[in-house]
Amino acid sequence: MASIDPLLEIVRTLRSETGCVWDRKQTPETMWKCLVEEVYELEEAIAKKDLQNICEELGDVLFQVVFILEMFQEQHAFTFSDVVGQVAKKMIHRHPHVYADASVSTPEEVTQQWESIKALENKEKGLTRASVLDAVPKGMPSLIRALKVSRCAVKEGFDWDTIHDVLETAKDEIVEFEAALKSGDKNEAMMEFGDILFSLVNVARVADFHPEIALAVSTAKFEGRFRAMETRLKEKKVKLKDLSNNQKDLFWEQAKQSYDR
Repeated sequence: MASIDPLLEIVRTLRSETGCVWDRKQTPETMWKCLVEEVYELEEAIAKKDLQNICEELGDVLFQVVFILEMFQEQHAFTFSDVVGQVAKKMIHRHPHVYADASVSTPEEVTQQWESIKALENKEKGLTRASVLDAVPKGMPSLIRALKVSRCAVKEGFDWDTIHDVLETAKDEIVEFEAALKSGDKNEAMMEFGDILFSLVNVARVADFHPEIALAVSTAKFEGRFRAMETRLKEKKVKLKDLSNNQKDLFWEQAKQSYDR
């Protein structure tokens, strides 16, 4: 297996006195934003199933992590070995059905076991929370945070009985959104729209897929079809905004047929 040392050496060179002025100025607070950007680029590559780009974006994510790690090593806060040792110990401890004699038979049981072990670890560390929702970071993107908040509530027994119940809730929220639109109250309409999104996040949760991934795949599909339509329009030397709605529909249907992902 390749060593991470070459990446560490690159970061050290970039942050040295003879290195890069931009890299020398960076802090963990500035670099985590770069890491987040790279993670989203990786997500896009995965959504598009672009293997070459996935490989590249994984490398970019790894480099940002190594960069942040090296800055803490410069501060003598901890080392790479500390990071690896800690996460390895945690992963082994949280998989007793693999590394010890615990017995689980379903992914759901694994998740329950994980949460129980995590709660015990937090208790041993003296970490107490006023609410189960305190475990959800406030800086998360709203769609992902909505899912985590919902999952926390579900763990406490607050959930719908079936996916059809969740769907009915989403339908009710759409009706309320329509009423808010008719009233002309923009703030109320915004709140009701948020309720629709939150309900749909729960639909995805109960259906057992991640809403962020679903949206990323759907957006990638729309983008591919729109680009295909743009190409067709250029071939015909026409502009989209000059077309009638029926003509737009025709070009869109052609794009859907040529881009079927």
